[in-house]
Amino acid sequence: MSDFWGGLLDFFGAALGGVLPVLVLVILFLISALKVLREYERGVIFRLGRVIAAKGPGLIILIPLIDRMMKVSLRTVAMDVAPQDVITRDNVSVKVNAVVYFRVMDPVKAIIQVEDYLYATGQLAQTTLRSVCGQMELDELLSEREKINGELQQILDQQTDAWGIKVSIVELKHIDLPSEMQRAMARQAEAERERRAKIINSEGEYQAAEKLAEAAAIIAMHPEALQLRYLQTLREVASENNSTTLFPLPIDLFRPFLKMVDKLDDGK
Repeated sequence: MSDFWGGLLDFFGAALGGVLPVLVLVILFLISALKVLREYERGVIFRLGRVIAAKGPGLIILIPLIDRMMKVSLRTVAMDVAPQDVITRDNVSVKVNAVVYFRVMDPVKAIIQVEDYLYATGQLAQTTLRSVCGQMELDELLSEREKINGELQQILDQQTDAWGIKVSIVELKHIDLPSEMQRAMARQAEAERERRAKIINSEGEYQAAEKLAEAAAIIAMHPEALQLRYLQTLREVASENNSTTLFPLPIDLFRPFLKMVDKLDDGK
């Protein structure tokens, strides 16, 4: 009986010894042949060095030792462009940095047309930023950001189109000015505010003078209006808690006396 069980164990041991390597090979084959790509990923398949296609998302089956896959993300990338030293057209040295938003539209071109599309896009963004900002004057650089952003986006999008990349947005982040330029701009802004204040004050005085001239013309046409204004002034003065009240007298009361004085002077 013991010989029977011993023989059975030897049989299964020999069978497992022959099947186990096969199982190991099958498991290794499945590990190397089956790949899973996420929804935002694509796999560019190379078969013996030739591009087959860009596959995904989902389950991808590769031929071991023959197929090779490179993953490419289709999500939008926000790349921060390092600060660049720029000399503007009016010879002012500034530091400018920006942020670039782009995404891969054609995974095959992004792999075979450029060695590293992330590094290449970053370098292109830096050189384009220096070139475009160098053609602007300082005032344009500070006031026309939308125009500069559009020009940068257009240039980068045209250059990266051959790589299968779409540049959607380019935004200037910071423009660092030298300290002496900041002080000069602060003095200029202060002088501009003083100029505007003087202009506004002069316009107010001019309008007030126009209104006074119109009021004088109306009073000259209607002398009784002066008397009404006189009574209104007395009412306003009386409403104040003053210990002394001044009563102005109309000049018309003194005209007969002035005429008499003039006649006496003429008689002499």
